[in-house]
Amino acid sequence: MQDIKELSLRELEDKLFSWGAPKYHAGQIFSWIYQRGAFEFSTMSDLPATLRKTLADDFYILGLELVDLQRSADGTAKLLFQLKDDNLVEAVSIPMRGRASGLTGAAGARLRAVTGCISSQAGCKFACGFCASALKGFKRNLSAGEILDEVLYLKNNSQKDPLTHVVFMGTGEPLDNYENVLKAIRVINAPYAFNIGARRITISTCGIIPGIKKLQDEELQVELSISLHAASDRLRSEIMPVNRKYPLADLIRCCHEYIAKTNRQITFEYILVKGLNSDLTSAQKLVALLKDLRLAKVNLIAANPIPELKIMPPEKTEITFFKEHLFKAGINVTLRRERGQDIDAACGQLRLKHEKN
Repeated sequence: MQDIKELSLRELEDKLFSWGAPKYHAGQIFSWIYQRGAFEFSTMSDLPATLRKTLADDFYILGLELVDLQRSADGTAKLLFQLKDDNLVEAVSIPMRGRASGLTGAAGARLRAVTGCISSQAGCKFACGFCASALKGFKRNLSAGEILDEVLYLKNNSQKDPLTHVVFMGTGEPLDNYENVLKAIRVINAPYAFNIGARRITISTCGIIPGIKKLQDEELQVELSISLHAASDRLRSEIMPVNRKYPLADLIRCCHEYIAKTNRQITFEYILVKGLNSDLTSAQKLVALLKDLRLAKVNLIAANPIPELKIMPPEKTEITFFKEHLFKAGINVTLRRERGQDIDAACGQLRLKHEKN
C-alpha cells in the first residue's frame, strides 16, 4: 500500500481520473486529511462508497504510531513515534500565547496556539557535540509523507489549540533531506492542506552550504535558522564536525549571498554551554563574526542538560551578561524562553532513552 500523502494534489487527481472517478474528489480527500484530520477513508462521508473502498485498498493515511509521550509542567509535549520499519523519531508540541503565537490584536492576546517541532531524519549524520540525535547513528531520511505524519499528529492532538507554526528543528538535518523536506513544506503551506504561512515555517540547518544556496532560489518565504554555537573555527569544528567541510568564512559568505538574494533575515541559534562557549571572549568573537551581516539575529538558548554528553547550562547571570554584550554591540539578540526542562527536552534524548532499553 502507498502513503497517500506522498501524492501532490495533481498526482491524486490523475490517479482518480485513471480510476474513472471525477478529479474534484482529490480536493475533498485532501480536505478530509489535512484540514479535518481524517485517518480513515471510511469516514469521508461525501465520497462515494465505492471510491472509499478503492482508496482503502490502495492507500493508507497515517504511517506512524505514538510510543511515548512526555508532558512538561509548562505544557510542552515531547512525542516519540515509531515508523513502519520500527525506526523512532521525535516531535515536540510547544504551546504559545499572545505575541509569541504570531497572532495580533485582542484575539492574539487570548488565543493559545501551538508550534510543532518536527524531525526530518531518523538519526543524524552530523554528530554535533551538544545533541543526542546522532548518538545512535544515522538510520535514513524520512519521506515527505512521514514528515507530514508528524504535522498531522501534532495538529490533531494539540488540545483544540491551532497549530500555527512548524519548525524543522527535531532529529536530523533538513537540508540533508532536501527534496522530501521541500515537498512536505509545500503541502504544509498549501491553502488546500495545512495552510500555514511560509513565514511561520522554519528550516534549521547546521550549515549545509549547498542546501542554503538551493533554498535561496526556491522563492519560498520560509525562515532560515543556522545552528552556530561557536564563533571560531577551532571550537566549532570541535563541537560541530560539519564545520570542517563548511568553515565559518564560507558559511558567513553564503549567508551574505542568501540575504542579498532573498532580503530575508537569518537567525543564528547559539546554545550556551557551561564552560564551553558562554564567556566574554566567546561573546566578543560572536560580535566580530556577525557585525557586518545585514538582517542577522542571534537566538541564545540555554543548553538542556544532557548527562550522556556532560552538558549543562551556564548560570543565569552569565547568560544575561552574554546577551547584554551582544545587545550593546548592536547585534539583534533574543533569549529563548526555557521550555520542557522537566522532561527529555533535548533533541534525541527521548529516542536515545528508548533505544537503550
